[in-house]
Amino acid sequence: MLEMTREEFEELVAEALDRIPPELTRLMDNVAVFVEEEPPADDPGLLGLYEGTPLTDRGEWYAGVLPDRITIYRGPTLRMCESREDVVAETEVTVVHEIAHHFGIDDARLHSLGYG
Repeated sequence: MLEMTREEFEELVAEALDRIPPELTRLMDNVAVFVEEEPPADDPGLLGLYEGTPLTDRGEWYAGVLPDRITIYRGPTLRMCESREDVVAETEVTVVHEIAHHFGIDDARLHSLGYG
């Protein structure tokens, strides 16, 4: 497994977030991004997870709710990558993938765009 500290990995996630175009980040609403070591035991290869209500599904009822949660998982990312450059690229794809879910884009569309 590739060695990288949690702090280094968190910095890569932050850098990936910084590369999201400002016109999109301005539209993000009530969402928080976290780094965790491992995904749930029932999905050990999961690289990221979006939990919440996509912007496209929010209506008048959407008020006073906890933020959506995007989690990026360090362990499986490091296990699948062979170099730091691979981690940078995979982290960026994972961050974009999960943010896209916040905007209501489904997995099929993301795969067709190369963010699968």
